[in-house]
Amino acid sequence: MEKEIKISEIKAAAQSAYNEVKDLTGGKNANYIPFLANIDPNLFGLSVTLTDGTSINIGDTEYKFGIESVSKVPTAILAMIQHTPKGVLEKIGADATGLPFNSIFALLLENDHPSTPLVNAGAIAACSLVAPQGDSEDKWKAITKNIAELCGSEAVLLDELYESETATNFKNHSIAWLLKQYNRIYDNVDISLDLYTRQCSLGITSSQLAIMGATIANNGLNPVTKLQVYDPEISPKITSMIASVGFYQHTGDWLYESGIPAKTGVGGGVMGVMPGLFGIAAFAPPLDDAGNSVKAQAVIKAFMNKLDLGIFKGDTVKIISD
Repeated sequence: MEKEIKISEIKAAAQSAYNEVKDLTGGKNANYIPFLANIDPNLFGLSVTLTDGTSINIGDTEYKFGIESVSKVPTAILAMIQHTPKGVLEKIGADATGLPFNSIFALLLENDHPSTPLVNAGAIAACSLVAPQGDSEDKWKAITKNIAELCGSEAVLLDELYESETATNFKNHSIAWLLKQYNRIYDNVDISLDLYTRQCSLGITSSQLAIMGATIANNGLNPVTKLQVYDPEISPKITSMIASVGFYQHTGDWLYESGIPAKTGVGGGVMGVMPGLFGIAAFAPPLDDAGNSVKAQAVIKAFMNKLDLGIFKGDTVKIISD
């Protein structure tokens, strides 16, 4: 079925979804990272960027929150840029674990693969793959430059969050050394773990994440800056990873209800990718028991349902001007 959606309808759906969800309660801030526990739980923003560059921003969309696990997406892209999608598949993998994001058990079960760059083990392995090898600061420059190109603007390191993360990342230390034991980390262990911790501590806005999502939806062409960030063949690969593991053990439930591949982070952000159409991002700090923002999930689901969109619907969708 072919359908047309006006930009005005998308704007109206975003505003309606935001209004519907803004007073929703439930969940609580992540408390195992002290910095995150102290963020105002009432912050809430919704951003949509279309592949023509049109941006819709409602609420607290310029507040810089911790990107956390959403950072796994751009670093997986960078690893694919530098090592090809096939290289990332061989060195890390693309399988969903069906277990929590920081599961050691998952790594023990699949010690020949960290499974996917979108869980902690695979993300640490991805940081180890980033060139140049052995040079922490140049690797960091490559990671942050890639994120800036995907978003169209720079993300800023939140020093207090970085310190908080570094002081509490005991489980990730265990994961990193298990990767070393299994020959699935490709650079110095301490450098790789620190890079992963630093990238999770970047401050990002929902408006930036929506542009990143739109860049992925637009086959690597940033619709705002018009920069071709990566080869178009990478988009279906990273989108398939997001679709299969973006919400960890609740990914199936998420896709079933929302119809859009999306990646979540314990900082309260969720970034979604609707191929060929738009990127969407929402932010609200209180999380459910799986570490996913309660409000961000609800507003994206409401938005998708209002427009009757989903990657499995089989529709050919065209966005038109009014």
